[in-house]
Amino acid sequence: VLVNSVNRLVGDGYMEVVLTGTQLGSYGFDLDSTSLASMITDILNKTSVARLRISSLQPQELSEELLELWQDKRLCPHFHIPLQSGSDSILARMRRRYDSSQFMKSVDDVRKNVEGASVTTDLIVGFPGESKQDHLDTKRICEAVGFADLHVFRFSSRPGTIAFHMDDDVRDPTKAYRSNELIDIGRQSFSKFRRSLDGNVANVLWEAEAKDRSNSDRFFGLTENYIRVSSEKYRSEMPIEEVTLVFNANDPYGPMQCLG
Repeated sequence: VLVNSVNRLVGDGYMEVVLTGTQLGSYGFDLDSTSLASMITDILNKTSVARLRISSLQPQELSEELLELWQDKRLCPHFHIPLQSGSDSILARMRRRYDSSQFMKSVDDVRKNVEGASVTTDLIVGFPGESKQDHLDTKRICEAVGFADLHVFRFSSRPGTIAFHMDDDVRDPTKAYRSNELIDIGRQSFSKFRRSLDGNVANVLWEAEAKDRSNSDRFFGLTENYIRVSSEKYRSEMPIEEVTLVFNANDPYGPMQCLG
């Protein structure tokens, strides 16, 4: 069914398909002879999709078997791996099935096996019981990994969840302070990663024409490893185009520019 859906999208002119879902890496655990790896293999073997992107994977799901599939260059080298917290005690309270060491290993495995991979993540700030040391542990891992981008969310209690009944709430001003610290780390690593790509050749999938921050008309697109790129040049004739990336020092937190 999924292969047929992808073929239908390709027939309609779509160049990139994103596989997404809750606990995507656990796909097939309740089915015989089926897994995420086998599903991806089927799509690559039975469709002509130009790009296949995987939305999000948990650290414990990044097996050697799965990473080997990225030898096919149609699989986008972008890995969104939720960290949530760099503190093992907080991860345990969240009932995550990994610790900080396993997370770090998963990032190392990705970078060793997939050339040019970008790694992005999610963080939750102010989970009940989060201490100053827990926050420092999260900062340490974020600085060590050097994420291409990170998304910071402040914890908010929701009825019906286990965390709703936990004590040791973190005060809102503390959440705000810690959130801002992590956002700042994220901005610096965002800029550093893009600076490291300056002069690299990449394939950009052009998406749409829009206004930039200076209200000028530009075309915007995405590289294989999920880097936003903008161009003053008209780009609709070739949906996927090879360009040279240019870091924009005047807008280090915005899209990269390009030559070609």
